[in-house]
Amino acid sequence: MLVGAAATGALVLSACGGGTGAGNAGGDSGDGGDKATSITLMAAEYSKDNTKAFWDAFAKEYKSKYGYTLNVNVVSWDNIDQQSSTMIQNNQPPDILNLNAYASYAKDGLLYGADDVLPSEVKSDILPTFVKYGTYDGTFYGFPDLSSARALFYNTDLFAKAGISAPPTTWAELEADAQKVKATGNTGYAMPLGPEESQGEFSMWLFNNGGDWKADGKWAVNSEKNVETLTFMKKLADAGLTQSNPARTNRADAFDLFKSGKAGMVVGFSPLAGDLDKDGTVKYAVAPFPSNDGSESKTFGVTDYLMAFKKKGNQDAVKAFYELYYSKDQINTFIEKEGFLPVTTSGLEYFQKDDKLKVYLDTLPNARLTPTDDPTWDKIKLAVQQNLGGAMTGDPKAVLDKLQQTAENGG
Repeated sequence: MLVGAAATGALVLSACGGGTGAGNAGGDSGDGGDKATSITLMAAEYSKDNTKAFWDAFAKEYKSKYGYTLNVNVVSWDNIDQQSSTMIQNNQPPDILNLNAYASYAKDGLLYGADDVLPSEVKSDILPTFVKYGTYDGTFYGFPDLSSARALFYNTDLFAKAGISAPPTTWAELEADAQKVKATGNTGYAMPLGPEESQGEFSMWLFNNGGDWKADGKWAVNSEKNVETLTFMKKLADAGLTQSNPARTNRADAFDLFKSGKAGMVVGFSPLAGDLDKDGTVKYAVAPFPSNDGSESKTFGVTDYLMAFKKKGNQDAVKAFYELYYSKDQINTFIEKEGFLPVTTSGLEYFQKDDKLKVYLDTLPNARLTPTDDPTWDKIKLAVQQNLGGAMTGDPKAVLDKLQQTAENGG
């Protein structure tokens, strides 16, 4: 989930199907039988102001250009997992589902692959890193809608007050800078390891210590590098260089601390910059997140997916949906209005006009994601969210050992 703070107030969800033969989910690919005249999109609500307005306008263009009807259901992030899961279990999935996980549905044979529904020029335009993480068992199923990449935000006033002239490029420098900011009476580094997205915070750190969630196709949650990473993070907390309760701090809480001007550093993304710019009270700058040894920074990237469910007769309508969505005037408009980052090569070129996005755009093509291409990741992610923060008051290795066992047992 890319949304900075989960939106609430889901729209009323009407029954899906829209004349597509929903009872045939996972069945015919659309080459025979009655052709669908309408399809249904279940879309996640990124913002109340923009998401529904975009998809409603998109549906009108889709109807005008291709003659198909697009039934749009916009659902809050609070509810979309449960609602979509129930519909799929009842063999009534939407034709297009906007969600942050796809691999389990691909494993079950429910989804169209890229060769079935993506125009060739679309597939060639999508950034290779998103093709990689959207591919399960050799087939590209997870088509990205938008993305975010993380970077280090730092409060330039607090840095100046602490006598710090430049952002850190190593972990040792980050630790020293956090200590100097702490000496001014503020929080050195805001560390969110609460249940909202602790896997995101940890990913940023472990990627910049040469670690990963998997190695050589096997789970590596408790690798030596990852234990070293979590131990260093605990060291920062034990020294009082973070806020007092990292294990109970969610990302939104860490952002609020930074936006209040009381934290020197936090891992953030472009929507945080938008909030800061709108408020205008906190002076900040953005830099690549430091690596442990000062080598080139690696960014943690996130994307959500627009996956297509196989239904009798819907293939042509689904292909038309993607042809329109991935056209430059549609996808880039959506991403720009929602305040996120592109997923295509042409999108990278389009967003170069915004100098404030440079730090993200430069690293986005090589962004590293959590293993969304593994069907068991969603269950493992939940275990990480619920348990990783315990390392701040316990033994980091023991916490990662337990998570490793969960991963090896398939979640």
